[in-house]
Amino acid sequence: MSLKLTFLGTGTSVGVPMIGCHCRVCTSTDPRDKRLRCSALLQSDDTNILIDCSPDFRQQMLRIGFEGRLDAVLITHEHYDHVGGIDDLRPYSYMHNLPLYADDYATEHLRQRLPYCLVVNRYPGVPQLTTEVIQPRVPFNVGDLEVMPLRVMHGRLPILGFRIGPLAYITDMTSMDNEDFELLKGIRLLVVNALHHEPHPTHQNVKDAIDFSHRLGEDLPTYLIHMSHHLGLHAEEDALLPRNIHFAYDGLTLEI
Repeated sequence: MSLKLTFLGTGTSVGVPMIGCHCRVCTSTDPRDKRLRCSALLQSDDTNILIDCSPDFRQQMLRIGFEGRLDAVLITHEHYDHVGGIDDLRPYSYMHNLPLYADDYATEHLRQRLPYCLVVNRYPGVPQLTTEVIQPRVPFNVGDLEVMPLRVMHGRLPILGFRIGPLAYITDMTSMDNEDFELLKGIRLLVVNALHHEPHPTHQNVKDAIDFSHRLGEDLPTYLIHMSHHLGLHAEEDALLPRNIHFAYDGLTLEI
């Protein structure tokens, strides 16, 4: 089975450039320094999965020109920068109900925020969405792909990461317990968050992300996401990373 991962957005909650900022990153002309909010598209031979649905979702999908079928949306957590584009799923749910997979906490928050979508008697024209409550360490299938939800900590908030076949996609993490870490053994590609270089109470910094990757193997291909403008310029910072570790950027596509 072939897998293709496209990074739709790789920035933190305010995106890059940040409104009103004139730092060298926010004014950079390098397209790799233009970061929309985090989301990714995973495609197999038969299945298309969206991971998170950021406020920039419409712009992201227009940019890559994806007009195919979405089979599922995996939600890591309910923070706005990861779910703010759900209403824009309308073009992908006219012909079928599109399931949103999230844990019970995130599901309840989504139902409160989007009552006109996630109720039995829907308002005409809204996205045709269903909610599927999932549990950490309980796998499920979407088409030809098995998805393993992983419990990770976002500061003090429990959220989800995902292992999907040979890929692990983890964002907004500060820590993961050993039971979930063991489920990552054998992956061939790691995507994990690295906010910037300084310590942060709710996100890994670059050193944390490198250390996490090296726990799984020093040769593991790893791509870092959820970066802020405080990180520095992509061209300079990426050159300083260890072998096999890179900063992802919007529009980057990887074959797995």
